[in-house]
Amino acid sequence: MLVPALAYADTLAVTTNKSTYVAGEVMKVTAVYKTKDGKPITRPTSREVRIKDPSGDEKAETAMQNVGNGVYTYNYTIRSSAAAGRWEVRGTFVYKNVETKGYAYPSVSSTTADTTAPVTTASPTGGTFSSSVTVSLARNESGTTYYTTNGTTPTTSSPVYTAPLTFSATTTLKYFSRDAAGNSEAVKTQTYTISGTTGGGSGSGHTSLTWTGYNMCRSCHATEASEMFNSVHYQWRGASATTTGPATQGKFSETVDNSTAMNSYCINILGNWNNYSGCSNCHVGLGAKPSGTSSAAQLDNIDCLICHQKDYKRTRSNSGGTYAPNTAQMSISMDQAVQTVTKPTRSTCLQCHAKGGGGDNFKRGDLTLAHGSTTDAAFDVHMATTRGNLSCQACHTTSSHKMAGHGSDLRPTESAATISCSTSTCHPTKASTTSGHTTTDVNHHIGRVSCQACHIKTYAKNAADTAATEATETHRTWQLSVWNAALNRYEPTITLANNLTPKYAFWDGSSWGSNLLDTPVIDPATGAYKISRPNGAINGPAGTKLYPFKYKTSEVPLDTSRNKLIAIDTSIYFNTGLVADAINQGMVNMGFSAGEPYSWVKTDEYQLITHEVPPAASNVLACADCHKNTARMNLPAMGYALKAAKSVVCSQCHGDESYSDYLWVHNKHVKGEGYDCSFCHTFSRAAERGLKTTK
Repeated sequence: MLVPALAYADTLAVTTNKSTYVAGEVMKVTAVYKTKDGKPITRPTSREVRIKDPSGDEKAETAMQNVGNGVYTYNYTIRSSAAAGRWEVRGTFVYKNVETKGYAYPSVSSTTADTTAPVTTASPTGGTFSSSVTVSLARNESGTTYYTTNGTTPTTSSPVYTAPLTFSATTTLKYFSRDAAGNSEAVKTQTYTISGTTGGGSGSGHTSLTWTGYNMCRSCHATEASEMFNSVHYQWRGASATTTGPATQGKFSETVDNSTAMNSYCINILGNWNNYSGCSNCHVGLGAKPSGTSSAAQLDNIDCLICHQKDYKRTRSNSGGTYAPNTAQMSISMDQAVQTVTKPTRSTCLQCHAKGGGGDNFKRGDLTLAHGSTTDAAFDVHMATTRGNLSCQACHTTSSHKMAGHGSDLRPTESAATISCSTSTCHPTKASTTSGHTTTDVNHHIGRVSCQACHIKTYAKNAADTAATEATETHRTWQLSVWNAALNRYEPTITLANNLTPKYAFWDGSSWGSNLLDTPVIDPATGAYKISRPNGAINGPAGTKLYPFKYKTSEVPLDTSRNKLIAIDTSIYFNTGLVADAINQGMVNMGFSAGEPYSWVKTDEYQLITHEVPPAASNVLACADCHKNTARMNLPAMGYALKAAKSVVCSQCHGDESYSDYLWVHNKHVKGEGYDCSFCHTFSRAAERGLKTTK
């Protein structure tokens, strides 16, 4: 007599090499048979596989091939008459009179196999142009387009086309596309000859210019100046993506109010604008604070070159003064600078965005100066020059100087455009919950798990081709100032670290944030005053997904008489290292009185991780990383715990039973029988997964 496997907990994992097939393709079935303690079962008494179409008609019943180490395989060719829909693959194995079953549920499409290569068209086609030319590449079907501009023949390791290409000097463009079925077209070539330019600039409109001052840009680009003035990059505030505080928030405010964000780095911008190491170093203005009211002085305050000239440097002679060109540190003259302006490059973006918080990668944790030119694909496959070589704008699309995307800890948002890993040019099939990935299990995660959660196992990695460590800041205490000889200033005591494991949380795109003058709130889960949190929960609306985050703490002063966090005056702190003086001036800046009592408290925040994606092969999370232990991800604490005691949950359908692990239970009840999550948990996936809510 055969004994049910439940009592002995042998496991049989049945998978197929694809989640969706078409006629003519081979369904490769793999079964992995193990004992309850994980040892492979190599000599079962039965190793049967049965394959049924959607109508229940049995298409195959045979023994699987034993390939060793507990692995068994069988190949089934999908016939031209195959029924479309959800198929069932069932493995039934027997060992020591114990019968164990495993299931897979691939789909068969009614379409036939694709053997036609895509066709890519360049617009405009090659020719002679009097100024720079912008070229678009369009495919007639989804896929990936690869290209080169250095005369070499492109391969699938070449840069991926993601946005129109602008050529300001004579360029030979070679390109081809490959579709999702693996069909590649022949390489095509277009040559764009640019006459009337010196090369490297943006066209004949700039090549004869002579530098006359910062406001010379506005004489031709008045519309662009107005766009920049109204952008978040200039105003440093905007319509808020947070659910706390006023409707308009950001880093900066013209008054001392509760619309400016607190953070775990400089605490708040109030005392950190115009000192030598202050926030204005990365503002697109020339030193004057932004105003909400447009004026000639405000428009003349815009520094176009900080974004549009990678070789431009600037400096100022005194704290609080305006910026001027620092030609001593530049490799080109100012005449050449205005003659060769370009669209923002990675290096110009990174000069500010990588150095936020006081140093390279200190703040974001996944964005460093190395991203400007690294060849290390293992560091970041999207930005490495040997692989994706993507510009920042490839993901952060722009319109009228408004930028798509924002971090979970940042207050303002200004563009309705969304950032997606799956577009017509990048990973076009990966957003599918039925066929985007190679297994049904992974496809079912797409609706609730972000790409980053699986593809970024660690952050603050070291690039292989830089001398820097690319470490990120994990903690800082303002209580102890230390002298930094390299920067010629005092700094708080900062802790840096590499190769960190993210924290994970559900995020619906909005956030909770603490602002200046708010009454701080302690998070009971961490014991710290929280600065920012992603909003979201396991039962959140569609679009709520699990994301990876950097977790950052700091030690800051709290005015105990008012219960307010104090924005330290960093100009005093950096120049003198006198902590008490910096705190007292911070109180005055906030409208309080110097000398009020204070204590030191811990704050923390979560920051979204999106960069440093390595190549997918061998670098994504495995099922066991999340489902077998809580070291990386505590799923029960995130909402996946049973809604009641196990005996109570099981009694809804049968008596209390023992089982080997979560995966066995999930495969049996959800994959095998189609029951909704709400039978066992406090959330449902019935609508998005088509699961049953009744027995």
